[in-house]
Amino acid sequence: MSAALPTSSREWHLVARPNGWPVAEDFALREAPVTEPAEGRVLVRNLHFSVDPYMRGRMNDVKSYTPPFKLDHPMDGGAVGEVVASRAEGFAVGDHVLHGLGWREYADVPVQHAVKVDASLAPLSAYLGVLGMPGLTAYAGLFEVASFKEGDTVFVSGAAGAVGSQVGQLARIKGAARVIGSAGSDEKVKLLVEEYGFDAAFNYKNGPVGQQLREAAPDGIDVYFDNVGGEHLEAAISSFNVHGRATICGMIAQYNATEPTPAPRNLALVIGKRLRLQGMLVGDHAALQPQFVREVAGWLASGELKYRETAVQGIENGFDAFLGLMRGENTGKMIVSLV
Repeated sequence: MSAALPTSSREWHLVARPNGWPVAEDFALREAPVTEPAEGRVLVRNLHFSVDPYMRGRMNDVKSYTPPFKLDHPMDGGAVGEVVASRAEGFAVGDHVLHGLGWREYADVPVQHAVKVDASLAPLSAYLGVLGMPGLTAYAGLFEVASFKEGDTVFVSGAAGAVGSQVGQLARIKGAARVIGSAGSDEKVKLLVEEYGFDAAFNYKNGPVGQQLREAAPDGIDVYFDNVGGEHLEAAISSFNVHGRATICGMIAQYNATEPTPAPRNLALVIGKRLRLQGMLVGDHAALQPQFVREVAGWLASGELKYRETAVQGIENGFDAFLGLMRGENTGKMIVSLV
């Protein structure tokens, strides 16, 4: 083993299935040995890893589109880091890679699951957000799933988060007639309008969502990008114009619920308005990746697209970062930085 490599690495394990809101006792930060990578693998020192709302679902032992986290094993998720040892052709020590073994300091990654990223194009952490999975979710969800077209009025819930903030800006760049966002604080509402160029935004905690949306979109909406579900989806269905389209990306309002949450009570409107409500998983849209990176990197360079990150320092604060994300304490992408 190279002298530069450590002998152990800390990693977060799920040790109990959360009931409702996760608590610290459900997780443990443990040490694991670090060894030289085998043939076809690289050892990566993680510089940043991602915490995302979908991870809450993986903490439950239920059949879903992605397998649940195993108890007493390291959790995983998006991470970006530096190759410190390589037994894989085309990957050298010092290369920066994006991979799926986050929640740990060092990752032993099969080369087929590592993608080289260019640190000169954008800060490395951007590959977990604006140029990563959340960014592609926004891009594919708006253009491919919601069939956005110029002149549409677009409503985004959770609009100050990593996905929502990008959806609104992409709609603006591509010629939306009006872009409306909801967020959970007055500071975030101000950010949406002043920095991201939304035409209107409201704090969903300040009153009924349906009423606030009607005031922000008096002529109705054509596209709804749903990160929240519940009352927000009900409000969007009420405000939809005929042939409205919704991308159902997330339902953070009910991820920690222990009782059934009220579904939209106005689903009958889907018929008369001929609405399309379509769920999405970003993995279905991998073919868009090259086009997405090319376009979004251009908009970042020109200053047309802006992004925020909330970075929590230190692996020991990984659980706190995740809980903060679920509580909406982040603006933009929530990441854990290990540098």
